[in-house]
Amino acid sequence: MSSIWATTISTSPPSCASDEVAARLAAVRQRIVEAGGDPATVRVLAVTKGFGADAVSAARAVGLDELGENYAAELRAKAPGPEGTRWHFLGAVQRNKVRALAPLVDVWQGVARLAEGQRIAACAPGAQVLVQVDCTGLPGRNGCPPDRVPDLVRQLSGLELAVTGLMTVAPQGGGAAAAFRQVADLADALGLPERSMGMTDDLEDAVAAGSTMVRIGRALFGERSPKVVG
Repeated sequence: MSSIWATTISTSPPSCASDEVAARLAAVRQRIVEAGGDPATVRVLAVTKGFGADAVSAARAVGLDELGENYAAELRAKAPGPEGTRWHFLGAVQRNKVRALAPLVDVWQGVARLAEGQRIAACAPGAQVLVQVDCTGLPGRNGCPPDRVPDLVRQLSGLELAVTGLMTVAPQGGGAAAAFRQVADLADALGLPERSMGMTDDLEDAVAAGSTMVRIGRALFGERSPKVVG
């Protein structure tokens, strides 16, 4: 195929069998224990981004009722899922998609600006939100700078949203442990109980710093389908 017409597409989502997910979940919980955490208090949020509806079924079959999605289209395709499923929307909130997502989302994890909170409050009064903290200061990263988090928490609470905690994505190339400690200390100072910190590659640092929720995709469901060019 000529490179002029080449495009990037994704292959079909990999399949997820519940027995395999059960074994992987046990391994994740063992990693939590070895990092000094208690699996009874450090929850595993199953991130189904890039996987099909069978990942939702497999997660529920092994007792995971909290699921996360990064993209509106994927969440709308998979939700509501089996009865009792709680959906977390992860990452940047696009205000023009909030109304369609509001009936499906139980927790908004990527709130970083007041305008996002205002839109959520208008479409889902009283919704539970986590403020996303950016500890890197790098351009293009979603998140509120740490020194502005207290004001944002106050403003969102004034909208009668239920601000229950903080969320962060660790910087790449080092510094994860320090970032997680900074966010945990900030949550402590603000009296917020929830700390959504840690993913497949850095959950140990997050648990050691006091994470209450780790967001796990690959370690539960395997590798996502690679992008295919052509």
